[in-house]
Parts: sequence; structure tokens; C-alpha cells
Amino acid sequence: MARICMVGTGYVGLVSGACFADFGHQVSCVDINPERIASLERGEIPFFEPGLDLLVGRNRKAGRLAFGTSLPDAMATADVLFIAVQTPSTPEGEADLGFVLNVAREIGENLKPGEYKVVVTKSTVPVGSARRVRAAVLEKAPEGAQFDVASNPEFLREGSSIEDFMRPDRVVIGSDSQRAKEVLRELYRPLYLLDTPMVATSIETAELIKYASNSYLAVKISFINEISNLCDKVGADVAMVAKAMGLDRRIGPKFLHAGLGFGGSCLPKDTRAIVHMAREHGESMRIIQSAVDVNNERAARAVAKLESVVGDLEGKTIGILGLAFKPNTDDIREAPSLRIVPMLLERGAKLRGCDPQSAHQVKEAVGGDFEIRGDAYACVQDADAAMLLTEWNEYRHLDLERMKSCMRSAVMIDCRNVYPPERMAELGFRYACFGR
Repeated sequence: MARICMVGTGYVGLVSGACFADFGHQVSCVDINPERIASLERGEIPFFEPGLDLLVGRNRKAGRLAFGTSLPDAMATADVLFIAVQTPSTPEGEADLGFVLNVAREIGENLKPGEYKVVVTKSTVPVGSARRVRAAVLEKAPEGAQFDVASNPEFLREGSSIEDFMRPDRVVIGSDSQRAKEVLRELYRPLYLLDTPMVATSIETAELIKYASNSYLAVKISFINEISNLCDKVGADVAMVAKAMGLDRRIGPKFLHAGLGFGGSCLPKDTRAIVHMAREHGESMRIIQSAVDVNNERAARAVAKLESVVGDLEGKTIGILGLAFKPNTDDIREAPSLRIVPMLLERGAKLRGCDPQSAHQVKEAVGGDFEIRGDAYACVQDADAAMLLTEWNEYRHLDLERMKSCMRSAVMIDCRNVYPPERMAELGFRYACFGR
């Protein structure tokens, strides 16, 4: 059993801490926000992640998972210190390391001579950040303090993060210290039964692996979205194009789903960061920058599809189904809805929206005349059109006859290509999607 201090209780910190506790380790999760810690101690999870409440509750009850606001107290008994705080984007796209380095300095202040600690960056940080963390720790550390730094990037998908942690495709450990690598290998030892590939490498390589992976996924998404644009022009079916492409084992089917593109806390931020990082070193990431550009124009293309079907939007009532950036999360960071809703309001549309988790967050974020309804059918009641933005399961199996009877005009703009165009035509819908 190892003793872990996890600094930060966001998606990465809380999920990782709870999963490590489930492995049998003793974990203390620390956050500077006392209200968040108080809510966690009451058993309240501050964001929606399927199964996380049960995981946290089980390990709290077993005494393996604790929460607090004091880093010195948590450090006193910890062998491994994970930094899992936010790294927001600056206006230039650079990852802001302010929170990470502040934690590193506080760690340095609280190191004790003769006690060995491993300081691990879990946050997504640019290449060279772990070196800066080491310098920040040394700046405040007493003489005789013993520590190593390491990079252990996360590859968690919101909505399935527990499964991703427990059954990962790979675990990446970057450090110049063999001792630190062995400590981290031991933390992940419960995964060995599943034959999880362990990639041990240099710090810089580990840091770049995360950015390279997310950027490649972003490129795949934007690539198939550009193919869908061409399909619209030539009359081809992007779903069949993607299916045939995905059957090629060199390509694979994942992330070849045409639609509104990528959002959330990782791909948009990480693609901007790697473009900025390259620019700082005199290189240009032309392919990744193109992926970003393609992604940025998807919202305008969706609104144009709506206008092509219903015409002038002034005074028209539009029901929007799904507002989170993806299903199974309440996260609205970089969600397409945050671009589409303001564009529709600017055109004079009357908007209603629904989402199982994030509806009121979007309303608060965008303001304006945006009414929230409790379910899909109430959302499209007397509407001139419906737009499907997030493919929650409950929106993938709608009673289309009932939906049609609710609406003033049977118009569906399916921005996730959920429904077969032929079926929608049979039911009498005027239907538009991407590339079909």
C-alpha cells in the first residue's frame, strides 16, 4: 500500500484519487476550495461522472480516501504527491502553469530533510513543465530535502473516466530517476493482471505523448468533418465512407464520426497549446492548426444548415436537444451549444433547450431569451425546428411520431448524424445532417 497526496479535486484529481484508493492505496485529496471539500465530505460530487459517487463513497467508508484543504497535513504522511490542478489556456493558447507552480512551491516549503518524495505532474502541461516544477520545488525546499519529479499524463474521457483509469490502453511514466519510475510502477501494479502496457520514458517524451495523442484524435475528427462537407457537395454518404475507412486496421473506426467536432476540456485546449509550443520553438503545426480551424467553423455550418431548411430565423422557435459537449457529462467547456445558441439568438430565434445534466449551466453562460424545458417533447412543443446537438441516449431513441405531432413544423437538424435520413423522410420530416 502506498500513501498518496492528490492536489486538486477536479475531473482528473478526484477520479484518479478515488481509483487509486480502490486499488488499496491510502489517498488524501487536497483542494484550496473549502466549499468543494465540504461537499465531498458530505458525499456530494461537484460534477457529473457516472459511477464516481459510488466509488468515492465506497472508499470513504473503507477509510482509504480522505479530503482536506491543508497540503502540509496531507504531505506529512504521503510518499507520492500528484499535482492535478487546472492549466487554463491563455488568450494566445499557451497553457497557464500558474496553479501548478504555486503548488510546487508549497510542496517545497513543506519538504522535510531526509524524507524522500516523488512529485508527479498529472495535469496536462507543456514539454519542459516538470523541469520547471523541479526548479519551483527547489526554490523553497530546505537543504537536504530528497525528491524526484515525474510526469504521469492522464488519458481519461469524461463520461467513462473510471473505466479508462481501471482498464487503460497504456500508462505513461516519465522521469530521469529510476527510483521514481519504480515507485510509480508500484502504484499501478494492480493493473498488471490486465497486461497493461507500461511506457517508461524521459520526462519530455511523457509530456509530449499526451499532446500528440490528443492532437491526433482532433485531426481524425476534423478530417472526417471535412470529408462530410465534400459528401454534402457530391451526394456521398459520410457514414459509409467512415465505416469503410475504419475497417482498415491501419486507420481504425474511432473518432471518425462526422458532426459538430470536438469540445470539452482536453482537445481544444491541448491542440491550441501544442501549436503555441511549436511556435515558441520556431516550428509550425500546420496539420493540427488546420484541425483547429475546421473545428471552429462547425457551429456556423450547423446554423447555415438550419437556415437552408427553415429560412429566416427571426421569430422562429427552435428546440435544442443536448447542450453538454458530449453525452454522460455535465461539462460545457468548449461545447458547440455555447457557439450555436448565441448565433441563433442574434438571428432573432426563440430558443428552448434541454439536457439531462447541463441545461441551466448553458442558460447561465449564454444569457438571453433561452428557455429550459424538462424533456425533449416539451422542448420541441410548437417548435419550427429541432436541433440535436448532443447524442444522449434518450435523444437517440426518440418517439419520432410523437415528436412530429408536438412540432409546428417537422424539421430536424441532426448535428450528430443519429437518425437515418431515409427513415426521417418516410415520417415526413424535413431533415438535414452532415454529409449524408
